[in-house]
Amino acid sequence: MNHENAGASLPKDFTFLPDDFEWIGGEPEAHIDSGFSSNSYWKDVRHRFFANKGAVVALVFIVVLVVLAIIGPVMNPYSYSEQILTQKNFAPRIPGLERWGIFDGRETMHTTTGSKTINGYQDKNKNDVYYWFGSDTLGRDIWTRVWEGTRVSLGIAVVSAIINMTLGMCYGLISGYFGGWVDSVMQRFAEINNGIPRLVIVTLLLLVLKPGFTTIVLALVITEWISMSRIARAEMLKLKEQEFVLASRTLGAGNFVIIFREVLPNIIGQIITQLMFSIPTAIFTEAFLSFVGLGIPVPQCSLGS
Repeated sequence: MNHENAGASLPKDFTFLPDDFEWIGGEPEAHIDSGFSSNSYWKDVRHRFFANKGAVVALVFIVVLVVLAIIGPVMNPYSYSEQILTQKNFAPRIPGLERWGIFDGRETMHTTTGSKTINGYQDKNKNDVYYWFGSDTLGRDIWTRVWEGTRVSLGIAVVSAIINMTLGMCYGLISGYFGGWVDSVMQRFAEINNGIPRLVIVTLLLLVLKPGFTTIVLALVITEWISMSRIARAEMLKLKEQEFVLASRTLGAGNFVIIFREVLPNIIGQIITQLMFSIPTAIFTEAFLSFVGLGIPVPQCSLGS
């Protein structure tokens, strides 16, 4: 302002003139990037996953394993329970590869006096017989039994892990959301359940009920949901006082909507991570039970048998 009396009180009849002001410029215009597109959560997950070469290799390995578990038992004429005692303890023999001198049915027997190479197929005149992984002491095809056992073990593990995820997730979210005496009672029950050794619960359950697919799944569900509930509860305690939850409650959203539509999508990453750990744990537990005779009954097979 150029007026020399600008700092003093102005008379009532004073008016500003255009020359009393000096233009010093304005704020620059905002630039909007119209080519920008936001990435969704799952699109970002997919991008990060495929950028990790190790994760891609592991995914390919798992896909091949699952495909073989599905089609492996029907890739040759043998059944997983078929016993041919005249063809027991045969070495691996694969068509085509035998011409290269590998997997041709020969095996070397080592003794204290030396070693000897034998071929059970030729000795028993079974030149048209092929056991890709060999045969066991009862004459059963090991290839078929491996992939049949993989199919059974994966089925038990995936079903039990999904049930554990659903049960533990709901239990933990409800416990953490309501808090107070509800949380206290629910956590005491979980601690009692977790305090009993897992093997004791599984063994007693399998002794009372008939061993089988459903019984093993039930035994794994009873003992494995605690870890999932703890993760869900911890995440709920961390998020339930966040602004988006308070805003939903202010707008009149019900408890079910807040728990499963507001909080759950924000913890799905932790849930999936725990789910991936639950699957191998279930496989190892089932294999151990079958190994000690408490798992899948014969003639069915699993990775433990």
